[in-house]
Amino acid sequence: MKKLFISIFSLAVLFTACQSNNSENTATDTNAPDTNIVPASEQHCYKYIKDKDTATLTMMSSGPITTGELKYNLYEKDKNSGIFEGELRGDTLIAEYTFNSEGKESVREVAFLKKGNQLIEGFGDVEDKNGKMMFKDKSKLSFGNSIVFNKVDCY
Repeated sequence: MKKLFISIFSLAVLFTACQSNNSENTATDTNAPDTNIVPASEQHCYKYIKDKDTATLTMMSSGPITTGELKYNLYEKDKNSGIFEGELRGDTLIAEYTFNSEGKESVREVAFLKKGNQLIEGFGDVEDKNGKMMFKDKSKLSFGNSIVFNKVDCY
């Protein structure tokens, strides 16, 4: 499962690199029709810092699919990091987050609400579905202010 997500993420990065080259070549060719230009995916980076807690999120969208990397380093809790893949519908991203914590791989659903230059993490009741922790009812998610990621420059 992890290999699949890494492969998809790698393909998205490769796709972006190829599109970036294609758009540069197309820009210099004045005979190329504008209808063939496909905008390259943009990478967006976010960071959460509060007291001794930090988290980072990097994401890219390619069509309806959004992929990225998510890392949590919350004080006196197990660190975890991994990749996610999901769909951005309007201003809400729902994704499956495959992560490692304490040497164990797990999958849980994550949700983020985009407000300006912030991503606000959503929470709700979860249940185990085929070894994955999934939201019981996505319409009842709560987007409080507990973990708010602010947009930062990507490095």
